Amino acid sequence: MTIGSTVLGYPRIGPRRELKRALESYWADRSSESELREVAKTLRTDSLRELRDAGLNTIPGSFSYYDQVLDAAVVFGAVPQRYRDLGLNPLDTYFAMARGVASTAPWEMTKWFDTNYHYLVPEIGPETSFALTDRTPLEHYREAAELGVTTRPVLVGPVTFLLLSKASEQAGERFRPLERLDDLVTEYATLLGELHRAGVEWVQLDEPALSADRTQTELEQFRAAYRKLGALTERPKIFVPTYFGPVGEALSALASAPVEGVGVDLVAGQSTADSLATATELRDKTLVAGVVDGRNVWRTDLDAALGTAATLLGSAAEVAVSTSCSLLHVPYDLELETSLDPQVASWLAFAKQKVAEVVTVETALRDGREAVSAELDHARKAVEDRKNSPRLRDDTVRSRTGSLTESDVRRSAYETRRTAQQNALKLPVLPTTTIGSFPQTSEVRKARAALRNGTIAAADYRQRMLDEIERVITLQEDLGLDVLVHGEPERNDMVQYFSEYLAGFASTDNGWVQSYGSRCVRPPILFGDVSRPNSMTVEWARAAQKFTAKPVKGMLTGPVTILAWSFVRDDQPLADTAAQVGLAIRDEVSDLESAGIGVVQVDEPALRELLPLRASQRPEYLKWAVDSFRLSTAGASDATQIHTHLCYSEFGDVIDAIVSLDADVTSIEAARSRMEVLDDLNAVGFGRGVGPGVYDIHSPRVPEIDEVQRLLRDALASVPADRIWVNPDCGLKTRGYAEVEPALRHMVEATKQVRKSLE
Repeated sequence: MTIGSTVLGYPRIGPRRELKRALESYWADRSSESELREVAKTLRTDSLRELRDAGLNTIPGSFSYYDQVLDAAVVFGAVPQRYRDLGLNPLDTYFAMARGVASTAPWEMTKWFDTNYHYLVPEIGPETSFALTDRTPLEHYREAAELGVTTRPVLVGPVTFLLLSKASEQAGERFRPLERLDDLVTEYATLLGELHRAGVEWVQLDEPALSADRTQTELEQFRAAYRKLGALTERPKIFVPTYFGPVGEALSALASAPVEGVGVDLVAGQSTADSLATATELRDKTLVAGVVDGRNVWRTDLDAALGTAATLLGSAAEVAVSTSCSLLHVPYDLELETSLDPQVASWLAFAKQKVAEVVTVETALRDGREAVSAELDHARKAVEDRKNSPRLRDDTVRSRTGSLTESDVRRSAYETRRTAQQNALKLPVLPTTTIGSFPQTSEVRKARAALRNGTIAAADYRQRMLDEIERVITLQEDLGLDVLVHGEPERNDMVQYFSEYLAGFASTDNGWVQSYGSRCVRPPILFGDVSRPNSMTVEWARAAQKFTAKPVKGMLTGPVTILAWSFVRDDQPLADTAAQVGLAIRDEVSDLESAGIGVVQVDEPALRELLPLRASQRPEYLKWAVDSFRLSTAGASDATQIHTHLCYSEFGDVIDAIVSLDADVTSIEAARSRMEVLDDLNAVGFGRGVGPGVYDIHSPRVPEIDEVQRLLRDALASVPADRIWVNPDCGLKTRGYAEVEPALRHMVEATKQVRKSLE
């Protein structure tokens, strides 16, 4: 059996978020482990049959209850002792690492390369005892075989796994997880032996870390690891794909690895195609060409994809066709969208449609274009229709962005602004606030659904939202917070909400994509030039301010995050689109000021996310990313305090850019990483307000007062008290009030006690 046509992975949350509901029911003790496992098995079964019936030659086994990196850690026994000591069953131990329990915090969470998917960061040290302790990949292979479906088990490769890990607390300062590669590879070898004996013919070991800058030492370690795996006498055929960019200097190491299949991303890494012809080591391998975009939702130009694949014929023993990466990053099925604009829909392909595109290209490559002439013609017309549509251009918007100057991205000096803001806001030392959203109750969600379905009038919906805002403001007053928020009950998502008010966007009904665990988002589709016909948030912020004498923050999403969390147009540079969105947000900031809002938060949690994997491409990105944020905020008066928020990323890579944003206050995820980011900020002389998160909202834990105090004192050891703000790590939308109220009370009480100690 050869690979032929395949995909590198498939969505796993369920076409209607079935796994999300099953997980959350289990976590809430409303259902049993067996019921959760039955839902998961049904989803796996349905996906396997769908992929088989679509005509793929081989099918990936890529299911996960929460995260594929966490899965690999559990398979190979990299479970820290503190989780073992909880005495939980294996599944609950797994979830404790992902979500934490009352007594034990979860693993740190960060972004999977430059995507909006989050992975759990393994903690590896000299004490980590690698051992094959979980055989889920083997179990899932056998489960599929019983259905008559032959699968290819998928795991994160050993090199990428360790490069994405962090040193454990027990490790020495100079320890690097990659030092444990040989020990880990030994356990991968054990698993490969068991898979071989079970009849597995192919196994997929993902090594996307090869698409980032790698040192020669790291590449040699990659070579050594795969020499060891390739030398095994009893193993399946090994398929090693890399994705999210060009392979670059790693191509030789990848091509020469003693494995049977190599996969390359020819969408994000188009330049790789030119290098493949000279990679003579590929001549006895299967080259899997990722010519169908696995990350964006636009239809594939099948003529171009086929042309790219055809140029590779002869460069390897076999050229197979695939998606550029896992389809985890796109929604399930375009056919579920019944209210999407028909013309826009004709330009799109979701996971199910992308599988069909892969099969079409592979068929044309094998049997000739005539075999799929109708499919090629249909795709060609859709691509041309999108390219020539007048809906993509707005000359007024383009004239406005074309007239921008350097002064449009500059504010007064920070010290001047700080004095004006202190006089206007009169806040105490260590001011407390939240990041923006409060829990969305079932009543709020039902009201929003009722408005969408037309079962309540707009005026009734508006009053329900105002009632909820008043309740949230009253709660914050009772808790003793210093700067309040309206709670965002009217918002379905921090990007989708704005997209519904901005020209140039389309929204889906069922375009759900997994962000982490059970958390799903519906990324909007940015297809044309962006403008803001009307205000988007002013009504709610003005209403909230009337309920309190304390300052209320206006809550906006920044241009980089709107791009990162949308399926963005690919027919113009991202910098141009970012400037368009920046101007729309700038207009909103101005309207909030006019409505009497003196604090405005423009969130950019995705600043690090879009950072190119290659260092050579980063300066250009950071320039336009910073400029788009500053374009959004530079029109504000000195007395208006501009906040921004960043979370769940490796901030060290963008620390200079964070400074350059020139926000008055930057709130930042810090609880899971135990304030590590403050050292990075200090190292570059950050001298503005900073709100390091003092509790992790992605865990159901309620932090105790002394825990928050410890984190605050850690922060005070790095930053003067007059610059520290106190806040959670992120918005509270996904939590319940039973957790949020005591957590915020503990946060406020801890702050009061620390304030007293400073007197």
